[in-house]
Amino acid sequence: MARYKPYDYGQMKLLPVSFAQQILPGTFEHTLNELIDNEVDLTVFEARYHNDEGGAPAYAPAILLKIILYAYARGVTQSREIARLCRENVVFMALSADTTPHFTTIANFISTLEVEIVSVYRDVLLICDEAGLIGREMFAIDGVKLPSNASKEWSGTRADFAKKVEKMERAVKYLIRRHRAADTADEDPRLKDARAKQIRTLKASVAKVKGFLKEREDKRGTSGKVVKSNITDEDSAKMKTGKGVIQGYAGVAVVDAKHQVIVGAQAFGTGQEHGLLVPMLEHTREGFRRIGEPDDVLHRAALLADSGYHSEANLEYLHAHGIDGYIADNLFRKRDPRFASAVRHRPTRPDEPWARPKARGLFSPKDFALDSEHRFCMCPAGKRLYRNGANVQIRGNVGVKFRSAKSDCKGCKLRARCMRNPDSSETRQVVFFLGRSKDKAPSFSARMRQKIDSDEGRYRYSRRLGIVEPVFANIASAHRLRRFSVRGATKVNTQWQLFCLVHNIGKIQRYGKRKRRSHDVH
Repeated sequence: MARYKPYDYGQMKLLPVSFAQQILPGTFEHTLNELIDNEVDLTVFEARYHNDEGGAPAYAPAILLKIILYAYARGVTQSREIARLCRENVVFMALSADTTPHFTTIANFISTLEVEIVSVYRDVLLICDEAGLIGREMFAIDGVKLPSNASKEWSGTRADFAKKVEKMERAVKYLIRRHRAADTADEDPRLKDARAKQIRTLKASVAKVKGFLKEREDKRGTSGKVVKSNITDEDSAKMKTGKGVIQGYAGVAVVDAKHQVIVGAQAFGTGQEHGLLVPMLEHTREGFRRIGEPDDVLHRAALLADSGYHSEANLEYLHAHGIDGYIADNLFRKRDPRFASAVRHRPTRPDEPWARPKARGLFSPKDFALDSEHRFCMCPAGKRLYRNGANVQIRGNVGVKFRSAKSDCKGCKLRARCMRNPDSSETRQVVFFLGRSKDKAPSFSARMRQKIDSDEGRYRYSRRLGIVEPVFANIASAHRLRRFSVRGATKVNTQWQLFCLVHNIGKIQRYGKRKRRSHDVH
């Protein structure tokens, strides 16, 4: 018969633990502990406490900052989980000096951190600068769209919510009728309880929507048009991503090229990126001014951004402020000769979604054959369109306009693909642009196309991917930020900056040789 070593769960063993020895040099927690204790100015937190003469002593901000930032570095954002780790995890015990803050204390500290986080972020950015981690030669800006702590099912306009209320009220009436009918029949009590619970849930939802309609007006976007609000988190927005539509926020970061330090971080409740370039650049300027930068840091640095930030207004802003920007447009890759043969490498298996041919839309000017002398053009049906404008100017571009004959378009089999309104339109017009007007200067978009299509421009822009994308990969994968756990623009912005702060502290841990400095620099 086999023999095994004896064991007894009733025995006890006392282990002496030195908390100081649990924080090992070279680790993230050691760098975090040193920064909070010796480098970051925590006097900014004193204004929130008023217990000098009365009241219970408060937990030190240094303790709360350490356990929160270390928890975020491990992908833990729930306050209850952070409080549990302070009781069970030896590293959290060491960072908290064996104190056990209640989860409500942790949650309240995080939710009211919007003022102090600016000062803490400034100090860490200054430490990165003193350690030589910021090159100031090239910045890349980009954003990542993350779900919020709200369901997209609760998004809509006031009209949408009014219809939703009517639908739920009809459902409640129907369930009540079923419930009453079941009282007279011999029905399983479990079904009655389930139906009663469903009625209570629907009534609570109706009250929630009616309360929103009573207190709130329609939300409007930057253009003044009505956009969808969210009852749970009104600051969040519906956003299109590669994995579908989400209800969330866009976490935007400006990253320095030298060591991928995040020099600017903000979260926005909008899915449109082109309106975020200017606020982020102003935010980055302000951040460098806080660490003592005497000049405009953007004047001597190249700025890289993808096509989401491309607009005439943004390019005009870069020109007016003397910023050396490289912002791609939607056709940048199509003009790149290196992608000329890309179509050969597309999969041809018919069961792959990306291999299926896309349905063609309306005919574009490319589908019309232009006469070499610009006298007429031929439509896809083989009919002539005659010139009725030889010097058409649209937004500084000069073109030639052609119009078809009514008799040719009437009864044409291709009307549905040629006209936007085939039932009401009589003829088709086509404009061929020939170039810029002589008395009009090239647009900022045209200048950017010429700049970014040059060898130097393509080389510089090619660095964007390797600068900014690994930052989001680190935050999402290593630190496990897959969704925001708080609600409201202010709290979400704080949480995004805390994760970017964790990223920067990781850079100090790996690459920084810090110089001890006194707090009199503040």
